[in-house]
Amino acid sequence: MKVTATKLPGLKLIDPAVFGDHRGFFMESYSWREFADNGIDRTFIQDNHSLSVEAGVLRGLHYQLNPKAQSKLLRVASGAIYDVVVDIRRGSPTFGQWEGFIITSSNKRQLFVPQGFAHGFCTLVPNTEVLYKVDEYYSPENDRGIAWNDPALCIEWPLHQPILSDKDAEHPVLADAENNFVYEG
Repeated sequence: MKVTATKLPGLKLIDPAVFGDHRGFFMESYSWREFADNGIDRTFIQDNHSLSVEAGVLRGLHYQLNPKAQSKLLRVASGAIYDVVVDIRRGSPTFGQWEGFIITSSNKRQLFVPQGFAHGFCTLVPNTEVLYKVDEYYSPENDRGIAWNDPALCIEWPLHQPILSDKDAEHPVLADAENNFVYEG
């Protein structure tokens, strides 16, 4: 497994070891010991699975407030996404900065998104399935989001007219979003 740090401290891109032959492939998608040895020592307590039937579905940008904030370990089982992560930790030197990654079922990459970051993705092909582990249960009263098209963030999404849920279409911009994350350096 190769773990790459990104420009946003704590956010990590993971390339698992994949063993392939004429039958297909095998990979260890998660090993607590391997991940802990690479600085990802969270206890994941729930697995989530989403299917987006159409290309152009955008989910996010989501986060949960403390004390129910979530870290996520994400991968694509089928299809392809453009995944975006925004640093929302007040006082962070990278506050309001974002990074984007193409994650596909064929490149087998994974992304670790720590607490204090908003997360979203758009599907690049139909019938895309995304799997992600979280280290805290879903909490409706702590569920928040940021507008996918916040002009202050200047996110370079690969689409202009996404397919959104009603909830995702109404998220505030980062400057107006409720946030109780503080950078702890």
